[in-house]
Amino acid sequence: MAIEVTYRWTRRLSMRIVKNGDVHVSAPIGMPKRLVEAFIDEHREWIEKARKKTLERGTKRADFFAQLPLSTKAQKADARQRLEALLTPMIEKHMKKMEVSPQAVTYKRMISRWGYCNVKNRSICFSLYLLLLPEWCVEHVVVHELCHLLEPSHNARFHALMDRYYPRWREARKAVIDIGGGRR
Repeated sequence: MAIEVTYRWTRRLSMRIVKNGDVHVSAPIGMPKRLVEAFIDEHREWIEKARKKTLERGTKRADFFAQLPLSTKAQKADARQRLEALLTPMIEKHMKKMEVSPQAVTYKRMISRWGYCNVKNRSICFSLYLLLLPEWCVEHVVVHELCHLLEPSHNARFHALMDRYYPRWREARKAVIDIGGGRR
């Protein structure tokens, strides 16, 4: 376990556990090293619990994404074809309801997000790993990205659009996070 201390313009000491289990400590500029070390020592129990939880979550995520092998061109092509067959009717259905139309829809191997919308060129990209989710959760991602064509940020208007076009979005979002972690 590595402990990295960074001095910043901050008022208090804080720490967090990053994905690989290392500890990142932020300390106010000028704080003596002995006080930082004392802070770390006082929180050893918390550090161990948090590291264990972080590493378990990482293992769970890795196991989840390993269910869909995408290491060969053939596997990626097959997944792309299956995802396109699943999403095309959903996209068309919601495009009509929402009166929006993306310029392009693409599919990629992404584990950090389920989809994204490039508002400038009006394109949407979906993760091939959506194939691992229940269909109602996939539909939530489709509506989410289409809503970005109407509202680029995650503000109150965006949430109102989600409520209007996919009322179960909060439930779906929670299920997606519980199933595979990650955003959206």
